[in-house]
This record gives sequence, structure tokens and C-alpha cells, in this order.
Amino acid sequence: MTKNWMKGAAAAAMIVATAVAAQAADLPTRKEAPAPVYVPPPFSWTGFYIGVNAGGLWSTGNTKVNAFFPTTSIFYSNYYGNSLGTGASGFIGGGQAGYNFQSGAAVFGIETDFDGTSASKSKSTIGSPFTVPFATSATGTDYFTTNASSRLNWLGTTRARVGFVATPDNRLMIYGTGGVAYGGGNAHASAYDFDNLLGYYGSKSNDRVGWTIGAGAEYAITNNVTLKGEYLYYNLGSTTTTISPLSGYLGNPVGSWITAKSTYEGSIFRAGVNYKF
Repeated sequence: MTKNWMKGAAAAAMIVATAVAAQAADLPTRKEAPAPVYVPPPFSWTGFYIGVNAGGLWSTGNTKVNAFFPTTSIFYSNYYGNSLGTGASGFIGGGQAGYNFQSGAAVFGIETDFDGTSASKSKSTIGSPFTVPFATSATGTDYFTTNASSRLNWLGTTRARVGFVATPDNRLMIYGTGGVAYGGGNAHASAYDFDNLLGYYGSKSNDRVGWTIGAGAEYAITNNVTLKGEYLYYNLGSTTTTISPLSGYLGNPVGSWITAKSTYEGSIFRAGVNYKF
């Protein structure tokens, strides 16, 4: 009897233990949830920036000289070096500042820069020989020697920029740009006819305002530092220098004059680095 009772109690205990274990298996786990993965927000071009730039400048402007002598009432363009050529080139470098606003894939901004340049051009020419009306040498021929130089000392621009992001992470921007250009330079010119004691010299320094247009690309290597490369065409118009007769050159006809017209235009290729706030 006792043995049967003990067997029954053991069986009951086993049933209870099995039921408790089954209930425990259904309880929620005590494992910790996985740590959230941080996804940084996409890069945005919106904000102010400052930076520096450097590159090269190639001028396509030139200097042309005109002369007038009242004794014959004609221009002596075929007697001297009229065009003194193009091809001024040099270094350009300085700083810039601006602001961008990004909306979707589009980026709108404004930028201003100020650079110094070393672009200059000088040339001397000897014109075609002539026999009338001035020649007094034994050979019956004479020459005009014409010298001219022009230099662009500084150049600045204020431009709108319109671009778009070209990569999914927004870090590469392609843009077009255009606006106002302004610069300062000087020009010098002289002309001599030693056979007849004709001599003229003049110089002019002035500031000019024009326009510019171009395109570029900019890449954000960090959230604050960007690199850019761009091309700009600038046009500052032209300036005319009056070349007055030199004292001591007794052959200068009364009322004669010579002028030199210098055109300031060209292309800029430059790279830059910006710090975005």
C-alpha cells in the first residue's frame, strides 16, 4: 500500500514538473535587443563657405595702334606694326567666399572672389618701309618702330552658381556659373621714326568692369572640406591710350596723334579648396 502511494506521488510530481517546464519555455526571452545602427544624414551643400584658389590665366585680348598725320589726312596703318598680338598668360590666385542652398538634387548659390594675376604681354614691331612723305635718308626709305605692353594686375568676380548633385551621397556637384567681372590693369605704347625725329609715348592705368561665364565641379571630401576645379571666360572690354608726341622730337607734325587700344579678355583654369561652415 505504502509503495503504491509513493509511486503515485512520484508520478504526480513528474507531471507537475513537466507542466512547469513547458510553461517556462513559453515565457519571453531575456536576451537584449540588438544595438541600433547609426545611419548618418546625407551630405548637404547648404551653408556658407570660404576658401582659396590658384591656377592659370590666358588672355585672348590684344593691343592695336592707330596713327594719324594731318599733313596727309590718312591713317598710316600700313606703315607700322598695327596689331601687337595676343597671348598674354600668367598665374592667378586668391580667395573666395559664398553661400549655397540645396533643394533636392539642385544647388543654388552665389560666390565672390578676388585674385591677383601676373598676366602680361609686350611686343615690338618694325613696320613696312615707306618712301613718302617722310623719308629723308639716303636710301629713300623709312620705318616706324612700335612698342606696346598690357598687363592685368588683379581680377575679381561676383557670380551666381546653379548646379546639381551627381552622386547618391550628394558629395559631387556639377555647376554652371556667370555674373560680373572686374579688374585693374595698365597699358603702355610708343612709336618712333628716327629718320624724321618722330616720337610718341603714352600709358594708362585703370579699373574695368565686365562679365564672366563658366562651369565647374566640386567634391566634398568631408562634411566641411570641399575641392573644386573650374573654368571661367572673362571680358572686361577695352581701353584706349593716347600716345602723345614726345618733347625733343622735332619732326612730329602739329595735330598728329597715335592711340593704342587694348582689349582685356581671356580664360581662367583654376582649382580651389573651401571650408564649409
